[in-house]
Amino acid sequence: MSMICSIQAPIDATAFHDRIYAGEILCFRQLPAMLRLVEATRQFCTEALHPTVPGAVHELTPLTRQVDRLRELRRDYARDRHMKGLWLELFESVGLATARAARDRLILRFQTHHSDEAGRSRDTATAPLAFHRDTWGSNLYAQVNWWAPVYPLSEGRTMAVYPSLFNRCLSNTSSAFNVREVVERNRQSGHQRADADAVIPQLSEVLDPSLAHPVIIEPGDIIALSGAHCHGSIPNRSGVSRISLETRTIWIDDVIAGRGAPNVDGKAPWMAPGWFRRMSDGKRLSDILGTDPLCPYPGTKRNV
Repeated sequence: MSMICSIQAPIDATAFHDRIYAGEILCFRQLPAMLRLVEATRQFCTEALHPTVPGAVHELTPLTRQVDRLRELRRDYARDRHMKGLWLELFESVGLATARAARDRLILRFQTHHSDEAGRSRDTATAPLAFHRDTWGSNLYAQVNWWAPVYPLSEGRTMAVYPSLFNRCLSNTSSAFNVREVVERNRQSGHQRADADAVIPQLSEVLDPSLAHPVIIEPGDIIALSGAHCHGSIPNRSGVSRISLETRTIWIDDVIAGRGAPNVDGKAPWMAPGWFRRMSDGKRLSDILGTDPLCPYPGTKRNV
């Protein structure tokens, strides 16, 4: 795809982040560390879902059992020491110094077949995510999103990016978004349920669907893009459930220096450095910055 540029590892971290903040979408292809991560994740899913084939997880009934099982898998994956070690190996192989980078939680995402239909679950464990910029919620413009498929993709079973909107101001609900309230709702519910529309700010205008570019990469590839890029799930009617991996990183030097992608339309009142932990020792980014885990957003525009 022309919107995705291949890049070789290891990277120069400064040049890499400059390209990300300028809106480039970069792909590391068939990295040995990524191939090992894919293989381990497939084994994890196969064993956890047996006798159900992972791509047929949408066939689990009743629906509440399907959602609960996938939420358990997401939780267990994020806590798994082996998976954490493989992700750390991946970032080291890419060239990110772990003492200078912070990482968000690890996400094993399921988008089940027909999860967009009326009457289906809207829980984040299975539902497609609506069009959004991650920075509408985190307000951290040095944020890099990492995304990779576990099994082969198709144009009807993937996510879409809208690269032409990177620098365009869009009407959205970020000004009314309060991440403290989202965290509190999840805490009170015991993290058992989270509506896919409630956890992110929403677009408030209608977009031309032709602007969407489906991401088609191979298992063993991983893309990196700014958290300020517009993206969302493509409704899955492919007959196979999509399983993918994602996380987010922060280059600590850049967030301290105020470097990052441009903030063209984010208006959320909070920023969330507490979501990220330094890879080398697990220290919260908020502690490194000397702020609260959720703190008032200063409202300044960040530019490269």
